[in-house]
Formats: sequence, structure tokens, C-alpha cells
Amino acid sequence: MKHHSKAEKFFTEKERERIKKATIDVESRTIGEIAVMVVDHSSKYREAEMVGGIFIGSLVSVIISALFFHSSMWFFIPIAFLFFFPSQLLFKKMPFLKHLFVGKKRKEKAVRERALKAFYEKGLYKTKENTGVLFFLSLLERKVWVLADKGIHSKIHQPTLNKFASMVSKGIREGRACDALIEAIQEAGELLVKHYPIKAGDTDELSDEVICDSGAKDDTD
Repeated sequence: MKHHSKAEKFFTEKERERIKKATIDVESRTIGEIAVMVVDHSSKYREAEMVGGIFIGSLVSVIISALFFHSSMWFFIPIAFLFFFPSQLLFKKMPFLKHLFVGKKRKEKAVRERALKAFYEKGLYKTKENTGVLFFLSLLERKVWVLADKGIHSKIHQPTLNKFASMVSKGIREGRACDALIEAIQEAGELLVKHYPIKAGDTDELSDEVICDSGAKDDTD
């Protein structure tokens, strides 16, 4: 039985078609190329697994030591060590728990770096006039990053791209991820059409399908 990642199930088939249609519509009027990528996570946050394992293991050990061994340190240490491994496994199997031990800046850095890595891994930098734009959604962190190639940055700067990312992030929080993403693609498209209008002989250089990745093999630590 094939296992589907959260990224693959995030948008329904109907929503994928709507996103694809919006992308094709924008690209029919500009030399800009838009790609959408969804990943389960931008990092496995191994440090959170370690810290979480130590925290839960120690907490369980404190309770057991207090109840049965008069809070003896001689029992606390081996019990904490014993419970560390199943506690670490718990955090590995339930990634959402890692939020408790991962700071905001760490998550933002991981998403930014993973988006940049994806930009090159998926060949989005290979467009003829360097006009690729990536909408990158990282589900575990609930963060969005919009990245543009060097051919775009001369006219459309990162603060503007960040505004589009915020639109999508807000939509995800409100349970309207697809609508928000399409709105952001359309607004970005208007800027692309204004600054980079379609030229004779322009071809579709990037896939218009939503790209999905579990993130398991492409970890940023």
C-alpha cells in the first residue's frame, strides 16, 4: 500500500487543478515562471528530538523516583536514561511535538534554507531569462517562503515577495490555503505581467503541477 505524505494530501485534486489553472493563466501573459512546492517539513530538527527525549525522560524519572524511591538520585539517573530512548522515539514519530522545543528563528531559517535548496534541486534556476518564482509551503512549521530568481529581483524585491508569503500563511491559518495561494499567485502575476510581459516565442519552462515532497531525504539540520 502506497504511503502518501502530508504534502501530497494537503491540497485536493480539485484544488490542485485550480492552482494549476491560475499558474497557467499568469504564465500566458508573462515570461515569468511560477512553481508551487509543498513539503512535510524543512528540517527534521534532530536537536528537538534530543531535548524532548531528555525532558520527558527526566520528567517521568522525577515522578517515579518521588513515588517509589524517595527522590533518590541513585534511581533518578538510570530511570531517566531508560526513558530517554522511548521519549526520543515519541518526538520522532510525532513531529508536531517538536514545536515545543524549536524556536521561531530556527524554523524560519530552516524554511528559508530548504526553499533555496528546493529552488536549485528542482531546476527552477534554469529558466532562459532567470524569471522563476517559487511558492514554498512547509507544513510542519506552518510557514511559507516565496523565492524569485535573479531576473526578477531587479524589479520585484524580497519585501514584496514576503507580502505574498504572508497572504498564503494567513490563508493556511484560516483554513483557506488554496484560495489564498491562488490570490497570491494572481497578485504576483500582475507584477510579473507589468515588469516582464510575454514575448514572442516564450515557452513554458517549468511544470505547472503542485510539487510535493515529504522532506525526509532533503533535510536541513
